[in-house]
Amino acid sequence: MMASNTQNNVEQQQPAQSQRIQIYPTTNPGVSPFWRDKYERDAKKYWDQFYRRHQDRFFKDRHYLDKEWDQYFSGSGRKVILEVGCGAGNAVFPLIATYPDVFVHACDFSPRAVNLVKAHKEFTQTRVSAFVCDLTTDDLSKQISPASVDVVTMIFVLSAVSPEKMPSVLQNIKKVLKPNGYVLFRDYAVGDLAQERFSGKDQKISENFYVRGDGTVEDVVDMSEGMAVEMFGVPTTNDNEVINIELDCRNFKIKVLSKEYQHTCKSTGLMLWESARLMAAILARNPNIVAGKRVLELGCGCGGICSMVAVRTANTVVATDGDRKALELLTQNITSNLRPPFLTKLITKRLEWGNRDDIEAIKALNPEGFDLIIGTDVTYIPEAILPLFSTARDLMSSNRSGGRDEAPALILCHIFRRVDEPSLLSAASQFGFRLVDKWAKASAADQSQSLISSWFPEDSFKEHIPTSALNIMYFQID
Repeated sequence: MMASNTQNNVEQQQPAQSQRIQIYPTTNPGVSPFWRDKYERDAKKYWDQFYRRHQDRFFKDRHYLDKEWDQYFSGSGRKVILEVGCGAGNAVFPLIATYPDVFVHACDFSPRAVNLVKAHKEFTQTRVSAFVCDLTTDDLSKQISPASVDVVTMIFVLSAVSPEKMPSVLQNIKKVLKPNGYVLFRDYAVGDLAQERFSGKDQKISENFYVRGDGTVEDVVDMSEGMAVEMFGVPTTNDNEVINIELDCRNFKIKVLSKEYQHTCKSTGLMLWESARLMAAILARNPNIVAGKRVLELGCGCGGICSMVAVRTANTVVATDGDRKALELLTQNITSNLRPPFLTKLITKRLEWGNRDDIEAIKALNPEGFDLIIGTDVTYIPEAILPLFSTARDLMSSNRSGGRDEAPALILCHIFRRVDEPSLLSAASQFGFRLVDKWAKASAADQSQSLISSWFPEDSFKEHIPTSALNIMYFQID
C-alpha cells in the first residue's frame, strides 16, 4: 500500500511527451455532471467559505519542513521560495521564522486565505509577498519574475487540482523556477486512507478526484510512471502481483501491475479488466466459438487470458498489444501458464492499430486472414475507434471459417464509457462491419433467443459478471 502522505523532491526537467493511444481505467459515475461542473466552476467560492468558517484554525503550522527539507532552504545566499496554495500561511510563517534569509512568495486562489496571511502578526512585506492566483488559469510570471525562484513548495495542493489540469499547473510553475530549481510536494497518494474513505461514497468527480461535504475537492495524486515523466521527467518503479483465475477447472496465475499502481498507470495493458474475465469464461464454457479457427486478439494486454483459453481448441492464436511492457509481461504469463502443444500455437506480436508495418507483420503470420477477432475493453478512446475497425478489417479473413458455413466475426466485449453504441456502429459500418447480435447484462432477460445469450448457461456466469454495465457486440462483414 502506498504511504498516505508521500514526499518527493524533484529536480526540474523537461516533461516527456507520449503519443501512444491508451485505454484508460474504468471510472464510476460519481456525482452528476451538473454538480461536477458546479464544483469546478465555484471552487474559489467553496474555498472562501472554508476559510471564512475555519479562519487559520483548521490546519496546523508545518514545523516539520526544516526537518524534512532543510537542505533545500538552507545554504549561503538568499533563497526565494514560492509557497503554492498557501492557505492561511501554515507553511509560510514557520519558514520565515526558521530561515531568516528566505523570501517567500505566497499564493492561493482564495482571496480570504490571502487576506488571512496578510493579517498574520508576523507578516511583513520585506519577507513575504502574498497574492491571489489561480494556477490553472492565471500566468504566474505576471506576479513573479521568470526564473527567479529557488524552491517551490506544494503541500496538499495537487490534490485540490483536477487531474487533467495538473501538467499545466506544473508548466506554469516552471516559468518562475530557476534552472535546476526544486519542486517539493507532499500529498495524498492512490490507495491511501483518504481515498478509501471517499470510495464508499457518491462523491467521485472523476478518476481519483473527489468532492468533500463542504464543496472543496481532493485528488489522490497520480505518481505513476506516465504522470511522473509527463510532469517531471522522473520515472518510478512498478511492482507486480499475481491474480488467480479459475476457469472451467483450470487455474491461471496472471501476473499484473500491483493494485498500488493500477488506477494511475497510463499503460492500462498492465492489468486485467472485467471484460477479459467475462470473455475468457465464455470461451472456456463454449469452446466451439473458437474451435478450429484462426483467432486474433486485439489489445490483449499483459493477461492474455482470452488467448490462453482459446488456444486449447483453436487452430492458431495471435495475441497482440501496442504496449511493449504489456507484451513483455504477457510473454511471462503465457510461458508460466501454458505447456506444449498449446504453447507453440500461441504467438504474441506488437500491433498498434493503423500501423501498416505492424499490420503487414501480422499478415505474414497468417496470409489468409483470421476467422475470429476478439477485443475486450478496447473501445474507450474515441480517437482509437476508427483505427480499431480499420485494422480488424485488414486482418479478417474473407473466407468461411474452416470450410464451414460460418462467416468470419469480430467480437467486442466492453463497458460503454466515452464511446457510445451509435458511435461504434457508425465507425464499424465505415469498414463494412454489420452488427449481427448484441448482449447487455442489464437487459439479458430480454435476449434469451439471441446467439450470444446461448453462450450463457443458466446462473453459471454470475461470478464472471462483476458489473451490469458489461456489453458484447458480434460483428460480421457485409
